[in-house]
Amino acid sequence: MAPIPPGVLAVFLVVLVALALFVTEPVPVDVTAIGVMVALLLIQPASAALATIGLLGDPIVLFADYPADALSGFSSEATLTVLAMFILSDGVQRTGVVQRLGARIASFTEDSMDRQLGATIGVVAPISGFINNTAAVAILLPMVTDLAERGGTSPSKLLLPLSYASMFGGMLTLIGTSTNILASELSGRLIGRTFTMFEFTQLGIVVSIVGTAYLLTVGRWLTPERIKPRQDLTEEFEMGEYLTEVVVREDSPLVGQQVRRALEETDFDIDLIQLIRGGEVFLEPLGPKQIQPGDVFAIRTDRGTLVELLDVEGLDVVPTAVDESELEAGEARQNLVEVVIGPGSSLVGESLASASFRQRYNATVLALRRGQELFRRRMDNVTLRVGDTLLVQATADSIERLDANRDFIVAQEIEQHDFRGEKTPIAVGIVVAVVGLAGLDILPIVVSALAGSLAMVATRCLRPGELYDAVQWDVVFLLAGVIPLGIALESSGGAALLAGLVVAVGDLLPLVGVLAVFYLITAILTNVISNNASVVLMIPVAVEAAQTLGANAFSFILAVTFAASTAFMTPVGYQTNLFVYGPGGYRFSDYLRVGGPLQLVFAAVTTVGIAAIWGL
Repeated sequence: MAPIPPGVLAVFLVVLVALALFVTEPVPVDVTAIGVMVALLLIQPASAALATIGLLGDPIVLFADYPADALSGFSSEATLTVLAMFILSDGVQRTGVVQRLGARIASFTEDSMDRQLGATIGVVAPISGFINNTAAVAILLPMVTDLAERGGTSPSKLLLPLSYASMFGGMLTLIGTSTNILASELSGRLIGRTFTMFEFTQLGIVVSIVGTAYLLTVGRWLTPERIKPRQDLTEEFEMGEYLTEVVVREDSPLVGQQVRRALEETDFDIDLIQLIRGGEVFLEPLGPKQIQPGDVFAIRTDRGTLVELLDVEGLDVVPTAVDESELEAGEARQNLVEVVIGPGSSLVGESLASASFRQRYNATVLALRRGQELFRRRMDNVTLRVGDTLLVQATADSIERLDANRDFIVAQEIEQHDFRGEKTPIAVGIVVAVVGLAGLDILPIVVSALAGSLAMVATRCLRPGELYDAVQWDVVFLLAGVIPLGIALESSGGAALLAGLVVAVGDLLPLVGVLAVFYLITAILTNVISNNASVVLMIPVAVEAAQTLGANAFSFILAVTFAASTAFMTPVGYQTNLFVYGPGGYRFSDYLRVGGPLQLVFAAVTTVGIAAIWGL
């Protein structure tokens, strides 16, 4: 066996380190992607230096046009198109048209779970074909949660189908997911053929029908009921033992002190929820208030800390339980809501303490849920992740500010006052024009999408300052960072080496079987690392394998694309899976139980469909 060239070894080392970092996520995936780009940038000059002093035979050449090729991810059509699509999606979202559509659908689903499930899938799948599917789930998650509450259905039965339907709905058009756009650019670079707007719509409709049928039958039976229906949030987060009221005694040493110094900035694991003084309820900010005898504080703490607090601070327990109705009483309209940490949130990697959550948002976090895991004590130093669900208590105004903040997804519908309903026809018209111009090949998709983004601002569907908030910058930097990896994998010969290993399987299987192998490998990879990274790694290998076998390379590219965009088996495989992980109270195994059979069904339907439509 011939020795592996140094360039291939170097690229494989970068790939292995990147895979480890993508899976374990010690840093966000976009940071890892930029690290990959920097590592690839350093290999070429470092190898030249080693060759000069005789420690390496020939310098390693990964990029023909150095450093432009290594930095090409930032100027890539895929990166710019995805950036523009985020802006277009946000312009539509700010009109409130999707929310209004959801409200109309909710009016006839009532308490029928079949209708609720059908409506959830029927709304999110087609919408995901025309606005980014991640944005579609973020918009519709509150609607689906409220739909379940009004109908007495467990939200767990609806939220996982919401995520899955958004994925296969994203395969209806080129612009449904960032993965499709990236795959199109890679296809153009490698075989000279990009995807048209409706290139795979025919197959997308087939898999959407199959996926819908599965979720309404087998999937409905397999999806667990992790959260009981019509359960108030204090019960859902099992807060009964953690919420109580204490009254300040006349002889308490706290009398005359500021709340901040006496209670908030202490070593006690407590959160102050509200202050009741003379029948009046006070909410955040409580820190500056001076404590008076007879003050009643509603607090979150555990029994051990409560006993310690009573012994030291001159407080007595009020012999009444604190429940959700009491917390929502009063003129301040105090509310309890679930808040999900969104993608690209500035809080990811931070803790409640380091982010100064209470002070920044005038809101108190009573509990944190990560799937089935509940944190109700010592939460302040828990490192936050995408998909974490916070039980937040705040005024209606503070909740509206949280809802408007792109760091969060408020998992219940709240009254909105800033939707630009009058701009709905304009925003929808702009998206239709973008799709139409690209679909008819009048303009390339990157041109029509960028022009549409500018039109959103020119028509005031979006304000100029909102452009930057509209973009999920972590996805943009992820794309910019991983695109050079595909170039290096191909130019170094690494893709050809991996393709040779897969081709060996081709001696035992028919071509459709090899196609299925690529689908399954990509699907497994996508379920543990980023879908965009999977496409970058697998498409060059698929093209090399197809050309070696004398097969249709475009069909192999499509198999990888479909597999990378439908990651059903883990919560970390796709951002939409993470969105519903906390609000649905799911376990990691739930994704494997419900998504595993669906992944196998899609493997069969997709490979057979590709073979039938595009040929092998």
